[in-house]
Amino acid sequence: MPNDSDRQLVQRSIGGETKAYGMLVQQHQNSVFNVCYRMLGEYQHAEDLTQDTFIRAYQRLDTFDLDRPYGPWIRRIATNLCLNHLNKKQPTTQPLEDELIISAPSHSINPERAQEHLERKEVILQALLELPPHYRTVIELRHYQDMNYQEIAETLDLSLNTAKSHLFRARKLLAKKLENLHEYV
Repeated sequence: MPNDSDRQLVQRSIGGETKAYGMLVQQHQNSVFNVCYRMLGEYQHAEDLTQDTFIRAYQRLDTFDLDRPYGPWIRRIATNLCLNHLNKKQPTTQPLEDELIISAPSHSINPERAQEHLERKEVILQALLELPPHYRTVIELRHYQDMNYQEIAETLDLSLNTAKSHLFRARKLLAKKLENLHEYV
């Protein structure tokens, strides 16, 4: 069921109320940035593509289906922009900035466990960034955006079997990379 407040904000935005679109941006900017950062691994590029995502979404707001949730729609736009960006350039070798990987540790977790958790997240993100863009994308869509196989296929304009195959190969390659990275950590 679509979020009623998002639906109302979209309707108001289509009606020309820019403040309503600003509220949509505020509500979804973190999740869109997270998609961009996980796919690109660079803070500045993630910021730029987050902004591009909201511009593109605003320009196409009249095509949004009000019976569907806004969050997945805006994240699909972000994913496609990131994929286009990745296809235009070589994978990055810049180090990841720790403050983006690190989420505030829970006060109920002891410092050693929190540090282990953060290190594990960093290793996973590094392994993800080493995947080819099309594999990184299917991992992002399935495991971070909770899309099913059909939604992945539609988002990436692939057949259902190709989407399943990409995800299988991506998981296998990611597991191998994590195994190799784990040996050095």
